[in-house]
Amino acid sequence: MDDVLLVRAEGISKSFSGVPALKNVCFDLRPGEVHALLGENGAGKSTLMKIISGVYTRDEGELYIEGRAAGDLTPLSAQKLGIGIIHQELNLCPHLSVAENIYLNREVSSFGITNRRKQNREAQKYLAALELDVDPDTPVRELPVSKQQMVEICKTLSMNAKIIIMDEPTSALTDKEIEDLFNVIKMLKAENCGVIYISHRLEELSRIVDRVTILRDGRYIKTLDFADTNLEEIIALMVGRSLNEKFPKIAVERGGKVLEVKNLSSPHGVGVKDVSFELYQGEIVAFAGLMGAGRTETARAVSGADRASAGEIFLGGKKIAVKNIRDAIKEGIYCVPEDRKKDGLCVKMTLAENITLPSLELVSNFGVISGAKESEKALKMKDALKIKTPGIAQCVANLSGGNQQKVVVGKWLMRKAKVVIFDEPTRGIDVASKIEIYNIINELKKQGIGVMFVSSELPEVLGMSDRILVMCNGRITANLETKNTNQEEILKYATRYA
Repeated sequence: MDDVLLVRAEGISKSFSGVPALKNVCFDLRPGEVHALLGENGAGKSTLMKIISGVYTRDEGELYIEGRAAGDLTPLSAQKLGIGIIHQELNLCPHLSVAENIYLNREVSSFGITNRRKQNREAQKYLAALELDVDPDTPVRELPVSKQQMVEICKTLSMNAKIIIMDEPTSALTDKEIEDLFNVIKMLKAENCGVIYISHRLEELSRIVDRVTILRDGRYIKTLDFADTNLEEIIALMVGRSLNEKFPKIAVERGGKVLEVKNLSSPHGVGVKDVSFELYQGEIVAFAGLMGAGRTETARAVSGADRASAGEIFLGGKKIAVKNIRDAIKEGIYCVPEDRKKDGLCVKMTLAENITLPSLELVSNFGVISGAKESEKALKMKDALKIKTPGIAQCVANLSGGNQQKVVVGKWLMRKAKVVIFDEPTRGIDVASKIEIYNIINELKKQGIGVMFVSSELPEVLGMSDRILVMCNGRITANLETKNTNQEEILKYATRYA
C-alpha cells in the first residue's frame, strides 16, 4: 500500500571510503505519525536521514516518496517533495538575522526585491508558534544555542513540509522549549504530516512516538509499535545486550582539597555572580540548574575560556592566575566543553592529530612531531576509549557524535590532570556511549582527580555525583549531598534566587 506511505525505503546501502554505514536498511513513514529512528552513535540513523533529505545519494536500494520512486534526491528536490530536516548540528548562518536564516534561499520578496518587513512578519508567525520571544532582526550569533535550535526548527516549519525529519531536536532545549516543540509536533500530526524523530533521550519518546525502528551497526534490526514495547527492550535491541546499570557510580574515599574558588564573578555581573565552592580529590561535584543559570559560565571561567572580572582560584592551596585556557592547562585544569565541534575539536584534522594536539611535546623530537610517536599515543587512546573508527587517520568530522566526544576526552587523558571539567558530556550521544563516558569519569575519580560535572539531566546529576551545587541567576543557591537529596529539592533551589 505505497499510496498511504509518505516514505518507503527498501534495501538502502551506503559506504564511505569503503566503510559501510548502511547495509540493506528498510524504513517507512505513515501520514500523521511520529516514527522514532533509534540506535547507538554510528548505527546509521543520520546517514539514512541524509539520503531521504537529499544530502547523500544511496549506493543501493530504492526510495519512494508518497508511492513514487524518488531516485537520487538533492536537498532542493527533496524540499520540493515536501521533505524538511532539522539537523543535529546547527545549519545556520550566524551573521544573518533570525528571519534571514528562516527564509534563506526562499526570501519573501516584492517585485523581485526582498521585502524585509514582510519577511519579518512571516518569520514572527513561526517564532510565535514556538513561543520564542526573539526579534526576527536579531543576528543568530547573538542567540544562545537553545534559541538557535528553535530557529532551526522554525526554518523547517516555514517550508510547509509534509515529511519532517528531526535529528536530536531537543538536545539543547529547556524543558519549556521542549514542551512547546511537542505541542507543534502534535499539531503537525493533526495535519497528517509525518515526523521522523531521532533522539537519545529515550524517556521523552512516550509523549509523542507511535512507532520505533531500531538500527545497529548500519543494519535494520526491528520495527515496533511503541505501545507494545518498553525502554528496556528498546535499549537491548539498540546495543545487542541488556544494560543493567544506567549510572555506574563508584565509591572512592575523598582526598584533600584540590580546588577552591572564591567570589568568582563575570564582567558586569553577567553569567556568574560571587560564586564560591570547593572541590576535593576523587570527588564528582555536579553543577545543576536551569538554562542560563550560570553553570557553563562558571566552567568557562575556571578553565580560562572566559576571563573573570573578580575572584580567586586556589589549586592545591596555592593561588593561581587563570587569565586564559593556556594558564589553566599549565596548572592541570582541563575542560571538555559543551559545544564539542566549536570548542573541543578541529573537525578537519584526523583523530590522531586531535588527540595529541594539546600534548605535542610528548610526540615530538627536538620540536618536530614524530609520526611514529603520534600514532602510538593515538592508537593507545583509541583502544582505551573504544573509539569506533576505521583508523586514527580518519577525519573526526566523519565520526559519530559519541566517538567525537571520546576524542575530546581522550586528548586530556594524555596529560596529568588535577581538575577535569565536563560540560554536558553526554549531550547527543547514545545510551551505551554514555556509560562509557561515565566509566571514564569514574577512572579519573579513582586516580584522585577532582571532577566538575555540568549537566541538564537531573537523573544523570543524581546518578553520578557525590555533591550537587545548584545555581540560579548566576549564583549558587544550594550545596547538597547527593545521597540526601532528590529532583524536587534540586528544582526548588534551581528556581530560588540567592
